[in-house]
Amino acid sequence: MAVNLYDHANELEKALRQSDEYLLLKKMYDEVNNDESANQLFQNFRDIQLQLQQKQMSGMEISQEEVEQAQKVAALVQQHEKIARLMEAEQRMSMVIQDLNKVIMKPLEELYGSVQQ
Repeated sequence: MAVNLYDHANELEKALRQSDEYLLLKKMYDEVNNDESANQLFQNFRDIQLQLQQKQMSGMEISQEEVEQAQKVAALVQQHEKIARLMEAEQRMSMVIQDLNKVIMKPLEELYGSVQQ
């Protein structure tokens, strides 16, 4: 009997939304979003990250000035209590997703052997 993987994926999505990790992440995100100065700093940080990633992916050079600007903003972000808590919650959620990905990939690893990254 065939299994509908999408039904299971939708169940996993629902479970993720109810997980402690997601609920904490949402709470921390809302705290940053509702604090104008924190939100502005966080958005600036995200914009700089995105710009640098896009440059890197397109093979463009990242200047020393851009690196220094990114480091300064990252330092400010890490010193902001609300943003630091949000980033910790993001890290925890990311670890959960990595763990789930390992579980999902297990049948393929068993079939093909462990894939080296």
